[in-house]
Amino acid sequence: MRSVEIFSGAGGLAKGLDLVGFDHAAFVEWNKDACSSLRLNFSPERVYCGDIKDYDFSKLGQVDVVAGGPPCQPFSLGGKHQANLDHRDMFPYAIRSIEVLQPKLFIFENVKGLLRESFADYFSYILFRLGHPCLSAEHGIDWRDHLNELLAISPRANKGTRYSISHRLVNAADYGVPQCRERVIIVGVREDIDQKWQFPKATHTEERLLYDQYVTGEYWDRHRVPQSERPQLSPSLAGRIEAIKRDYVLFAPEGEPWRTTRDVLGDVPHPNENHGIPDHIFRDGARSYPGHTGSCYDLPAKTIKAGGHGVPGGENMIRYPDGSIRYFTVFEAKRIQTFPDDYVITGAWGEALRQIGNAVPVKLAECLGNAAKTLLTTPASHRQPPEQNLVGRRMAMGSASEKFSPSLALT
Repeated sequence: MRSVEIFSGAGGLAKGLDLVGFDHAAFVEWNKDACSSLRLNFSPERVYCGDIKDYDFSKLGQVDVVAGGPPCQPFSLGGKHQANLDHRDMFPYAIRSIEVLQPKLFIFENVKGLLRESFADYFSYILFRLGHPCLSAEHGIDWRDHLNELLAISPRANKGTRYSISHRLVNAADYGVPQCRERVIIVGVREDIDQKWQFPKATHTEERLLYDQYVTGEYWDRHRVPQSERPQLSPSLAGRIEAIKRDYVLFAPEGEPWRTTRDVLGDVPHPNENHGIPDHIFRDGARSYPGHTGSCYDLPAKTIKAGGHGVPGGENMIRYPDGSIRYFTVFEAKRIQTFPDDYVITGAWGEALRQIGNAVPVKLAECLGNAAKTLLTTPASHRQPPEQNLVGRRMAMGSASEKFSPSLALT
């Protein structure tokens, strides 16, 4: 199965799809350091380093999947939230790639801020356009005017390629990633495929982690943490643990426990020790202050982000049980994002952390890739009847000025 990666970054989503058997026909990325990383981990001749606006998708031929993460700054929880008014909004170019390539399926990832109420109308427009990529706007037309034009016609009268759109806010920790990372996943399935997208089921839970830590103690036993060094229950957590004990007297909660920072870094030597790991270098200067306290060693890490010092929440620092903190090394950040240990990220520490922080966790990408592979290889006789695309139905009933929940786009 052939795929194309747009806004590839360092290749987290690409690596996850690669692990389940997708063959990447091309990578489109503008950042030179990220392109260097891609060339060292995939076929270098397939990496296009430049502006997506200048890329000719028509030369690629037939592809099964388009995947990527359109730059998220316009929708970030920081900044001015200009969305469609922001020149960094790359969704129009993501839609253009779908219009030209007409893949069987596409997968896009973006930040949680995309679901902010202030973006509701524009997000709904994005979903509608992704569902009808051939209904393009004339150059210079405002998206609201274009939406009004689209609402004036019947989407079913459109003879172009259509997609059934699904989206969901997912937490990577629920899929075995040792990091609490909430992201919006948007998936489109070409309607002639006559197949319904199924988001992969969560495999890991916070409840099971708390059970293993504070009911059975299995977590601490596994890591050989003596009783004297195990944390005391906080008053806010004690009530929850009592509820778990009442609910699970005879058996444990379903699923695997959330993976913690200790789970994935416990076997990694301190960066100041002799270890021979090239990208495991101590970086001085970590500071703790309110809102910037680092990731607890015995919980999933906070979201690894694309910044360095000063990132709200201290997401790029580790906090040990004794209260000491330090920055994650590049090697450790890769593990938190579930990159293979031998995956190469180029650039200095700040640039490498930017690439890692912008990436889709490889394990989450692998889960999405498996779901895509299952859908695309399911025999026609085993296919489920598709549900009506609620985006198109709702948009046909409303007007450009109406606000409605993006959840109506779920299929």
